[in-house]
This record gives sequence, C-alpha cells and structure tokens, in this order.
Amino acid sequence: MTAFVTCDLLDDHPDSNIQVLGPSLDNKFFKSYGGRKTFGGEIVTVKCYEDNSRVKELLASDGTGKVLVVDGGASMRCALMGDMIAESAVRNHWNGVVIYGCVRDVDAMAELDLGVHALAAIPRKSNRQGVGVIDIALHIGGVIIIPGNYIYADNNGIIISEEKLVEL
Repeated sequence: MTAFVTCDLLDDHPDSNIQVLGPSLDNKFFKSYGGRKTFGGEIVTVKCYEDNSRVKELLASDGTGKVLVVDGGASMRCALMGDMIAESAVRNHWNGVVIYGCVRDVDAMAELDLGVHALAAIPRKSNRQGVGVIDIALHIGGVIIIPGNYIYADNNGIIISEEKLVEL
C-alpha cells in the first residue's frame, strides 16, 4: 500500500470533493485499534445495531483493496468486532474496518495487519440474529458514506472521497 497522510491528501486535492469524518454530533471521536495505522480503500458499507452478523459475513469474503464501514448507531453497549472476526478480515485481504460503535479484544487486534478505527472498546460481544443492511449510503458525523467511494484513515483522522486519491 502506498504511504499517505490524510492531511496531505486534503492539501494536495483542494478541488476534489473530499469529506472529513469528524466527531459525531454527540462528540464521539474515532480511535485507532488495529496494527495498521494508515489504511484506505474502496468503501463497502453495512448498517447494523448491536448485531455483528453482517460484519462477520462480509469480513469472511474477499476484501482485496477494500475497507468496511460499519454504522453501529454509536452503540456503547457491545462490540461489533473482536479479534476472531478481525483475523478473518486479514485472511481475506481487507485493508481496514471503520466502526461507528465498539470493538473488543483490542490487544490482539493491535497485533494484526489491519486498520481498525472505532469509537471505543468494550468487552461485551454482540448478539447475532442475522440483522443488518449491506451496501447502503450511511450518514455518520455529518458525512454521507457511499459504497464504491474511497476512504483514507490515519492517526490524523478519516477522509472520504468519490475518487481514488492514491494507489492502494
């Protein structure tokens, strides 16, 4: 993957339609939990609330060049991804996962070659009831996230672009 800095991508593409995923309206910020600190790729989306069934299914499929963006409704009650699902994502070549919600098993996740940004960590797992919607536009932090667009994340933050800004 080509190295990049989100700040530089914004500066280098002033005429591009780039959105910055800032804190949510209730002031929740994304934190980095994965072993890969800089990541990006084509966006795949899932919307689910306290049920990680679709997250598990998607990350068990080929994710070459992709990043899964999960709208978990900012729930702080359970995790939508842990180390076993993250290991599956690595095996299936996903570049990263951005979760508007929680993760768990963060020490193990920090050892994996996977970018992971989430709002928080919590030890409780989610319930699996097969609930969730895949490949829909998401509205997170004032930003519209559309499947097929591109996402770039590092320790400076997360940006979304309609076009590929660097080779990933």
